Amino acid sequence: MKIEKPFLVCHMFVSLDGKIDGAFMNDPAAVPVRNEYGRLRSFYDCAATIYGATTMKAFADGLVGNLPAADPQPSREDYVAPHEGGQYEVAVDPEGILAWNTGYHEWAGRGRSHVIEALTGQVSGDYLAYLRRQGVSYVTAGKEHLDCPLLLHKLKTLFGIERAMVAGGGFINSSFLQEDLIDEVSIVMAPVADGNTESVSIFERLGFLPDRPPAAFSLLAAVRVAGDGLWLRYGLKK
Repeated sequence: MKIEKPFLVCHMFVSLDGKIDGAFMNDPAAVPVRNEYGRLRSFYDCAATIYGATTMKAFADGLVGNLPAADPQPSREDYVAPHEGGQYEVAVDPEGILAWNTGYHEWAGRGRSHVIEALTGQVSGDYLAYLRRQGVSYVTAGKEHLDCPLLLHKLKTLFGIERAMVAGGGFINSSFLQEDLIDEVSIVMAPVADGNTESVSIFERLGFLPDRPPAAFSLLAAVRVAGDGLWLRYGLKK
């Protein structure tokens, strides 16, 4: 059954060996290409960017500690906080660990985005009450693990998001890939490699996900960009 969902692109900055983190990102030879990666985000004109909890730890206001007991407990229905329309940041946070001072996150050079927490049924009512106090929207998608089709459906129907970007880490990228939900993969590749086996790749499947045949894509474009980088665009074969 086809679900109503936004167009989804996975847009990533990578090394020659397919890594998305590590020392290569700040290497002088990679910086011009990393700047191109940031500039090319606007090509897709996405209203929302989806990040995994590990990635969002670097952007959130820390982690929540012990929360006061909410009395009464809030409704577990999805919550759309009052906010200005425009841009959204979606934090995939299955256990409810991220802290937010406000319902907006300010990005250097990209303006501010309203925060939507993507939760599972594991999250406590105390955390839901906390998000409401902070002015953060939230949706529940899945009991223990993220239900990616349901999340995308809610982003489209509750927030009117027509185009969304998933931008890491490797586990969250792979979760959407697993369900054939990624319409396009956009890779901006820097001309550097270090062979670090500890670094994360674009797609890394979580252990609880079942094996599946590799997802197949068709090459849409290959463009040389500043700094000897390469921009590759692939569309999902359906």
